[in-house]
Amino acid sequence: MAEQNDTPGAPVVIKKYANRRLYNTATSTYVTLDHLAEMIKAGTEFVVTDARTGDDITRSVLTQIIVEQEAKGQNLLPIKFLRQIIGFYGDSLGGLLPRYLEHSMEAFSKNEADMRKAMTDAFRGIFPMEQLEQMGRQNMVLFENAMKMLNPFGQQAPGAPKPSAAASEEKPKGENIDELKAQLNEMQAQLAKLVKDRE
Repeated sequence: MAEQNDTPGAPVVIKKYANRRLYNTATSTYVTLDHLAEMIKAGTEFVVTDARTGDDITRSVLTQIIVEQEAKGQNLLPIKFLRQIIGFYGDSLGGLLPRYLEHSMEAFSKNEADMRKAMTDAFRGIFPMEQLEQMGRQNMVLFENAMKMLNPFGQQAPGAPKPSAAASEEKPKGENIDELKAQLNEMQAQLAKLVKDRE
C-alpha cells in the first residue's frame, strides 16, 4: 500500500498495529493518543490505518482521543448531548446529524476566531492578565490599609516583624485619630477608583 503522506499536502499516515501501538510514518516514530491530540491542535491532518488490513480507522481513533480527554476531567460533552447522540443511532434522521454537527462546529470555530480577534483589538494586543494583576495590586493596597485601620495604634500582629525603637514610641491620641481619618479617606478614594475602573 502506498504511503498517503508521500504526496505534498497529503495527510500524515498513522499506522495502528495489533499491539495497539501507533506509528507515525512521517517521523518514523511511535506516538500516543496524546501526540495525536497535539497534532490536531496544531492543525496537522492525519489518517489512521490498520497496519494489517489497510482499513481507515481514523474515526474510531478520534473517538478514543475524545474518551481519553473526557476521562482527564475536561468535560466538553454534556451528558444530555451524549444521550441525544446515542438516541440518533438507528434513527431515520441519524443520517442528517453528522452534516448538522459539522456545520455547527464550523460556525462555532468561526465565531471563536472572531471573538479572539475582537478581544485582541479591544486590548490593542495587551494581554488581559495585566489588568487583572493591576486589580490584584489595588486589592492588596486596600487590604493593607484595612489592616492598618483595624490596628491603628501599631499593636504587634502575630508573626509580624518587630518595629524599630523609634517607631514603637507611642503617639498622642489626637495624632493617631488624624492618621486614622487620613487612611480612611485614602481607602474610600481607592475604592471609588476601583469601582470606576471596573465599570
